[in-house]
Amino acid sequence: MTREEVEHAKDDMLIDGCEAQALDLKQANAVPDGFNVNYLKIYYGKLFPYYEIFKWMSYGNDGKHPACDQSYLGRREFSFTLENDIYVRFQSFSSASELENSIKEKCPFKIDIGPVYSVDPAKRHAYEQTGNNVFTPVERELIFDIDMTDYDDVRYCCSGADVCLDCWPLMTVAIKVIDTALRDDFGFNNILWVFSGRRGVHCWVCDGKARRLTNEQRAAIAEYFRVDMGGENSQKKVVLGGHALHPFLGRSYTEVLKSFFEERLLSSQKILSTEERFEKILDMIPDESITSDLRGRWQENRRSSTNKEDINVVRWEQLKHILQSSKQKDKGLRRCVEEIVFYYTYPRLDMEVSKHMNHLLKAPFCVHPKTGRVCVPIDPNCCDEFDPTTVPTLSQLLEELNRSGVGGDGETELDQTSLGESVRFFRSAFVQPLLKSCKEEMESSYNAKLQQKKNSITW
Repeated sequence: MTREEVEHAKDDMLIDGCEAQALDLKQANAVPDGFNVNYLKIYYGKLFPYYEIFKWMSYGNDGKHPACDQSYLGRREFSFTLENDIYVRFQSFSSASELENSIKEKCPFKIDIGPVYSVDPAKRHAYEQTGNNVFTPVERELIFDIDMTDYDDVRYCCSGADVCLDCWPLMTVAIKVIDTALRDDFGFNNILWVFSGRRGVHCWVCDGKARRLTNEQRAAIAEYFRVDMGGENSQKKVVLGGHALHPFLGRSYTEVLKSFFEERLLSSQKILSTEERFEKILDMIPDESITSDLRGRWQENRRSSTNKEDINVVRWEQLKHILQSSKQKDKGLRRCVEEIVFYYTYPRLDMEVSKHMNHLLKAPFCVHPKTGRVCVPIDPNCCDEFDPTTVPTLSQLLEELNRSGVGGDGETELDQTSLGESVRFFRSAFVQPLLKSCKEEMESSYNAKLQQKKNSITW
């Protein structure tokens, strides 16, 4: 049997739900690593967590409590990118079965989630004809998008869409810094971090007070996280402002950034190993006598050194010693050390995504069409352990289904794959606590309204 015949045979067995034993794909070597539309149909048919996504997007409004808004989910925008880049926006679904049936039918290459609108987005044209501007976003999670391509000027192992275990920790640092601030500084609790499937991470802040933020409030939060980067051609690459760091920046520096830079990034990216690279850092020091001194030491060191110590660490310690010595105190040069660390490690957010309600963001558990990897949740408490190179791929999941045999209910099939752990985490660590808080908020709001009504009758 040819490779092509084996592949088609596998598709037929899985799609038709045959009970016969699937071919031994490991032996036949039939599953490509890339993205396959037929495999995507199987994934949507057997593994995609429709129920969990539906419960999340409903925020408790699918129940029988008198405070439930039964129109809530039906006003949420879903967007599908179909094969051949066909883009279908403003779709809405009033039930989990509607969502599931549409995804199975259309087999989208990508699913994006938009805001909750004032009216059903699928019927927006009917409202436009009235002449009243009633079609407007009224609720949306506070979202953050961090992409590794924005770090290309500070990583030397990869560039563009490529990611490896030497540069991925930059995403881990971003998760730690942003997640801590969202919880400690803003009081948010229901936060979901998701691997984008290729080169970055997405953050969904789902507390009620976060979903109801105005665009102006979202912009203010985004600005809270912004550190002014001067750019590649600017000598002042980082502007931290003031005589002392803002408490948020100070905490980020002492608890996350400094140790990551010194203990890992210096060596993994070899930041000071060549003249071209150390000149980039020397350019950030606005004192020619110091840069000349360090340049002379490092050039001499390059010609004669037999030191077995990591040259990046040695040079960094020399730089710190000079800049942080007491005689530099009056020159304001001590801040240069912090500026260098921030430049190489601080999270680089796509600010516009966070500032506006109407931005779309890829749904969790999509399959990235370029890598075939599933967009799985990341536990912020264990983000150091997350390895993007081991995230399940579409072909891997189908191999696992084949090895275990075709058949059984959805939950059983899911447990037989490496995706099961991610779905269980999504359900137990995110969806269930979120729904509990939604129920409490709904009950509290409802009781407050009843009390207000009671008080007005008493008057």
